[in-house]
Amino acid sequence: MWLVMALAVLLVASACGQSGKTSESGEANKGAGTANTAPSTEEAETPAANADAEPAMVAYQSAVGEVMVPANPERIVDLTAFTTGYFVALDAPVVGALSGAMNNKYIKDQLAAQGTADLGQLPTVEQLVELRPDLILAYAGTDGIDQLEKVAPVVQINYGELHFKDLMRELGKLTNREDAAAAWIEQWEARIAELKPQVQQAVGDRTVSILNPYAGGVYVFGHNYGRGGEIIYGEFELKAPPKPQAEAIDSGTGFASISLEVLPEYAGDIIFTSRWSGDDSDPALVYDNPLWTSLAAVKSNHVFQLDPESDTYNDPMSLDGQLTFIADSLLAD
Repeated sequence: MWLVMALAVLLVASACGQSGKTSESGEANKGAGTANTAPSTEEAETPAANADAEPAMVAYQSAVGEVMVPANPERIVDLTAFTTGYFVALDAPVVGALSGAMNNKYIKDQLAAQGTADLGQLPTVEQLVELRPDLILAYAGTDGIDQLEKVAPVVQINYGELHFKDLMRELGKLTNREDAAAAWIEQWEARIAELKPQVQQAVGDRTVSILNPYAGGVYVFGHNYGRGGEIIYGEFELKAPPKPQAEAIDSGTGFASISLEVLPEYAGDIIFTSRWSGDDSDPALVYDNPLWTSLAAVKSNHVFQLDPESDTYNDPMSLDGQLTFIADSLLAD
């Protein structure tokens, strides 16, 4: 019930998992800077506009239907946080983004260099009007979409509805940067082709888990919920223990919540972990517990620490950084 109530506040629209539509999914990405509530003040009276000339417009198919967008958007505001890294990878101009994205170590320098405004977690309409965006990206079902549409065309998406490569292609199309999207995918697949056989040989038959302690127990993550899962289970095709495989991967939810008492049943021979950024709980309550310290992975020093904030993201820039860390960790193990 706590998970559902928290979701209603944090992620009304998307349920952030690759299936992305369950009531718990938004809570499992809490703390990473998402926002599903549109600007919280009075409606804007005047849309952002180019005073000199009207831009060419094209039809784009969003998650909720067709919308007319600029053929070459020049002032993008991203209200999803989890998509900002796609725009950075495409070299698309982002004039405003949520704090979670602005603090993501994989993209914060690039955003700062282009002068992207930090909109906080719940931006106001006034903030958006001042930025004069020509395109806004938001999660489908965000409260106040009608207000946003008075500022600029709004493209709505569903978190996790598309594989990250397919979303890269879609956003390349949206920003008229399809060649850049294709180029990123090509270089990504080349890196995977080089690293995958090395990693698989190094890991062998050992299982890998992604575990996050939190106030209610431990989150177990799968193949499509950030934290390196897209790489560990997706690209490298490493094995999860049977219970995480069934509950966090085969189920399609992307994560499972477990009590500390059953932790040994979900822990792999290798563990990637971090403290939980979505609450103020002390991770030592888990990490110092005998159930954790007695795990085979802990005893053999096969535990690797993820970044609790930045590694929640699964955009191309974040994935590039995670790939380096995960491959280096496993190849040195």
